Amino acid sequence: MHRRSHVKEPPNKPKLKSLHVSPTNIHGSINLSFNPPRYLHKFFLIAKIGLSQTAKHNQVAQSEKICLVGMSVNGKCPKDFWSTLGAAVTLVEMSDVACAASGKAGGFLALDWCDGGPLEELARVSFNFHRSLAEDFDGARSYGYRAVTTLSLTVTESESSAGSSALPSWVNGAASDAKTIGTTETTAQVHPQLFTRRLVDIAVERHGVSVVIAKLERVEVEEEEGRVGSVVLEGGEVLEADAVVLALGPWSSKLVMLSSLFRVYGLKAHSIVLEPREASLISPHALFVKYYCSKTKRGRPLDPEVYPRPNGEVYVCGMSKEEEVAEDPAEIRGESESIAMLKRVAKSVSRYLGEGEARVKAEQACFLPCTEDGLPVIGEVPGVKGCYVATGHNCWGILNGPATGAVLSELILDGVSTIVDLKRFSPNRFLPPSIP
Repeated sequence: MHRRSHVKEPPNKPKLKSLHVSPTNIHGSINLSFNPPRYLHKFFLIAKIGLSQTAKHNQVAQSEKICLVGMSVNGKCPKDFWSTLGAAVTLVEMSDVACAASGKAGGFLALDWCDGGPLEELARVSFNFHRSLAEDFDGARSYGYRAVTTLSLTVTESESSAGSSALPSWVNGAASDAKTIGTTETTAQVHPQLFTRRLVDIAVERHGVSVVIAKLERVEVEEEEGRVGSVVLEGGEVLEADAVVLALGPWSSKLVMLSSLFRVYGLKAHSIVLEPREASLISPHALFVKYYCSKTKRGRPLDPEVYPRPNGEVYVCGMSKEEEVAEDPAEIRGESESIAMLKRVAKSVSRYLGEGEARVKAEQACFLPCTEDGLPVIGEVPGVKGCYVATGHNCWGILNGPATGAVLSELILDGVSTIVDLKRFSPNRFLPPSIP
């Protein structure tokens, strides 16, 4: 997975119980039962947005009960939204916060890399939300938010260092063709795990959001109105809900309610986290690398990415492929060959990142949720009033999470998004064309 290939765009089943949903008849569903893997209960927080006036003019919202299931980074907690909304919000979680892609991704943010494509508005809005969130919640200190200069370069393994004035001094491997592709005005980063956990804490401590650690058993829909009614947890506990939001990432395919409408598949991406001994020499430059394994430069190059972090870590990722999603995020393991290749990449980019010079803090993998048309799915589930979906963000999940949360909060409050035009992202695009 190389983000540069997405600059104009963003890139198996558990045993089912009594699920009464078919691709052609969603309205008749009463008991949307399923047995999801543990990962499906990730946190979701709504973005910092200017919805104060919207909430004040929506009196129904003051008594709403909202259940957020499977929410990870597709939205973040606002500075004042929760208290203004007045809704009783419950987050259902069965595993650790940020235990999958929302904790193991790179956290790269870009203002204009999606310009000219359908994600342009969503990405620009969300990039600015990230800036605002960092100001409000001390992001620089608490979750590693900072502006970065972003470079593209070519590295050929085993070649001697060519040197270039365009490269920072710590990039002392066989690098060439360096170009600036992002400035401190247009690119930035966060530490995804710290980002997610910080905002979860804020939602709970400052705004009274409830967190329930339990396994989701089913979503129930009222038969007559076709409206979501409650979420039932394992053991029989019932959470009544006026609105339910499902952001299941690549595990969306395991919920027939969604998989009967559209396909979301998992792209397995590997990464390593290094702690160089000379961390003070590593400047804030994000690197997008075209990597050749031999001097002949034959074959397709690899496309790893290297992100130094302000806490002294250096994150290196790449080696992606479509693969069956594991039942449990705790079961996800990186393949040894892919991890070994990332270590070779790191050493070839900089001697400070090689064996003996940097400690390997983590060897890991996670799944990015992808759709057939390359666009996220954001909106109300067709045929189920009050049930919303947010998934399929591919490699831009960390970037577009805050804006996704913002538009979902608008949908829940007013039934329409004014922040971003959601037409291209609506799940209705997967419905068969109507017959005249």
